[in-house]
Amino acid sequence: MIIIAIGANLESPEHGLPLQTCKKALSRLEELGVEIVKQSRWLKTAPVPISDAPWYVNAVAQIQTDLAPDELLELLHDIENEFGRVRPFINAPRILDLDIIAYNDFVSSLGDHLIIPHPRMHERAFVLLPLLDIDEDWRHPVTDKTAKELSLTIPVDQETIEYSDSSSEN
Repeated sequence: MIIIAIGANLESPEHGLPLQTCKKALSRLEELGVEIVKQSRWLKTAPVPISDAPWYVNAVAQIQTDLAPDELLELLHDIENEFGRVRPFINAPRILDLDIIAYNDFVSSLGDHLIIPHPRMHERAFVLLPLLDIDEDWRHPVTDKTAKELSLTIPVDQETIEYSDSSSEN
């Protein structure tokens, strides 16, 4: 199973509020030949690490693609750039964030370029809680723990709220 994370916490001049931007990014992936097999619910999540930055809108999606992991990463970065993402510093607020969380049972550690599974996924409520929507029995290819087992160890300081159409995006 190939899993990607989608998130944003800044308004995009072209695509709108973070939720709209994330939805348009998923549509863009499909336009480029990536099939969205299943998508989680949307969550509003506090920044990690904790800061005064705006809260994020986050989800995960199971996708299908013939792209190799490095090609998929390049495509995700291209879409982020197309949507106006800038990287002024680590953990900066962003218009769009697309990450490979897992790529089947593939394990890679190519420095900062491509680390799969995502090296901090097991510590992030904004990944693990949506992953439960996709498949709570999914197994981490390194730890062999299920998504459900990993979710039980989420740090308590990571606040999340289920997103609803009536909730404010910012």
